[in-house]
Amino acid sequence: MKPSAHQSKSSELAKVLSGGKKIVVCTIQTFPFALAAVRELAATRGKRFAVIADEAHSSQTGTAASKLKQVLSPRELQELEDGGGISTEDLLAAHMTARANDGDITYVAFTATPKAKTLELFGRRPDPTQPASPTNLPAPFHVYSMRQAIEEGFILDVLKNYTPYDLAFKLAHDGKEWDEKQVERGEAMKGIMRWVRLHPYNISQKVQVVVEHFRENVAPLLHGCAKAMVVVGSRIEAVRWKLAIDQYIQVSGYRIGTLVAFSGEVNDKESGPDPFTETSMLLNPNLRGRDMREAFSTEGYRILLVANKFQTGFDQPLLCGMYVDKRLAGIQAVQTLSRLNRAHPGKETTFILDFVNDPEEIVTAFKTYYETATLAGVTDPNLVFNLRAKLDASGFYDDNEVERVVTVKMDPKASQAQLAAALEPVADRLLKRHKAARSTLTNARAAGDALAEQDARNEINVLELFKRDLGIFLRVYVFLSQLFDYGNTALEKRMIFFNGLLPLLDFGRERDGVDLSKVVLTHHKLKDQGQRTLPLSGDEADKLQPMTETGSGAVREKEKVLLAEIIQKVNTLFEGELSDDDKLIYVNHVLKGKLLESHILVQQASNNTREQFANSPDLANELMNAIMDAFAAHSTMSKQALDSERVRHGLRDILLGPANLYGALRSRGETRAVQGSV
Repeated sequence: MKPSAHQSKSSELAKVLSGGKKIVVCTIQTFPFALAAVRELAATRGKRFAVIADEAHSSQTGTAASKLKQVLSPRELQELEDGGGISTEDLLAAHMTARANDGDITYVAFTATPKAKTLELFGRRPDPTQPASPTNLPAPFHVYSMRQAIEEGFILDVLKNYTPYDLAFKLAHDGKEWDEKQVERGEAMKGIMRWVRLHPYNISQKVQVVVEHFRENVAPLLHGCAKAMVVVGSRIEAVRWKLAIDQYIQVSGYRIGTLVAFSGEVNDKESGPDPFTETSMLLNPNLRGRDMREAFSTEGYRILLVANKFQTGFDQPLLCGMYVDKRLAGIQAVQTLSRLNRAHPGKETTFILDFVNDPEEIVTAFKTYYETATLAGVTDPNLVFNLRAKLDASGFYDDNEVERVVTVKMDPKASQAQLAAALEPVADRLLKRHKAARSTLTNARAAGDALAEQDARNEINVLELFKRDLGIFLRVYVFLSQLFDYGNTALEKRMIFFNGLLPLLDFGRERDGVDLSKVVLTHHKLKDQGQRTLPLSGDEADKLQPMTETGSGAVREKEKVLLAEIIQKVNTLFEGELSDDDKLIYVNHVLKGKLLESHILVQQASNNTREQFANSPDLANELMNAIMDAFAAHSTMSKQALDSERVRHGLRDILLGPANLYGALRSRGETRAVQGSV
């Protein structure tokens, strides 16, 4: 019988470590096996080891990360589900269980951007004989600061040329039922903002800004070899941005190679019938099996679009520009924008254009790491006891059920089927309660029974809060057990029980959808707020906050409001300095309306493909006529269009894309054909 991969790797590492080798290098994937061998040798042979993790902030993806979800925060979990990664320091920390007893092992981590939990785990206490406390805070044993690295020329200050943009828009709805439907405020706001971000016109306007800024400011740097990165908020945005930017580059006649990087698959029927991956011919046709980093380093590619990938640990010294269309906060802002800071001969300037973030928040994030990252306090070890008490009080399980699972789990001869049988009664009970509550909610809505609807919603919220608290307990206990030797078997038993139960509870992902099918974008404007330098010296930096009271959530009634009120609120927040010349109505109604009256365009759309129609010289002539006809009512936009062929190309793309001129002309042609036959 062949040994398993686990046995083979463990025995191989043990052999190397117990021999004469003084230094053994391994990947983060091999680290669990190496740590197991190190612990065994330290315990049985009295050997002493140092475990050194370099680039501890680098991102990891794949199965290794997916097995360690319990160490992640809700925000990190959400990014992981959207194809992102987690840092090596998180993986390292998760494998360091029982570290409190590792007296013969010294852990050292090198990172430019430590998290609070990293400092608590690896930091050196001023008084090692005393536990960590507000007066005995763990701190780095050595610091080579961002400030010093910039001053000595090892990295660049990436905030010297930072340009924020302000987005203003308005929405409308053309259905009478608009004022009659109530929606949950949070979900509606998220849905509306996502709808705006994915709107073809919004993307097309940002693409134009990115490409033109790149050509004018970034492309000439480093003797014409400079590259840029575009950071977007999700994988579906990455797909749509890539298609839009390639189309703009092609129509404009530019020669700029682009790549897009993201993990997994993206299903987006509006972009294509088949799932998209990095290797899709429509997205990266010339990748041809090459590694993405290798391909981007060649002369043929200048712009790389990323979604939750390459935002940390990506070294490309030719990067001189970054375009951000993703919300960045805290450490993620520093790690992402610092992709630009790599020194290179002749590299003296970098540019950042930011469509989303507040410059003040970016400065605050960088200042935390500019000198020395310090802790504001330490995590209270009693947090885990508070969580245990809350979960025990829920009544969803009892001590006997916990013991049954633990007994099976600790039995080396037990099978997976026995473990499933021990967990099934609890999981089945919770799943049935949730399913029944969802059914009651649906029936109550149909019957108009507000009281029954509220009772059902409360039941659902209680169950989903319980599930969320399970995940919080696991995350807190995994972290705190590395700092404190609790010596408490009841906590460890719940760790085992909760760890088995949580994956079986597949509820909590249901969301009440918001129908946005009749929403239209009436105004849209991107305003350049001006290039500036964001100063890093001066005010005192924010400190890293330790883990605080968690699992304190309670069931609250979700706020229900009219969808019209949500749209009004969004418009108030984002209307900015809008004028009639910012209206998409100029394209959707004025120009499109005049073009629909063209008999020759109706005929051509009816008898040609979309691509053939797009290249028709008659379309360009009719568009020019429509612009001239609209001059009196929309003088500013019409003058710009008459004076610029590029603007006219842009208007044509909007008409053929978001405005669906081709489909409208074909529909008009079909209507005329039917009328003619009657």
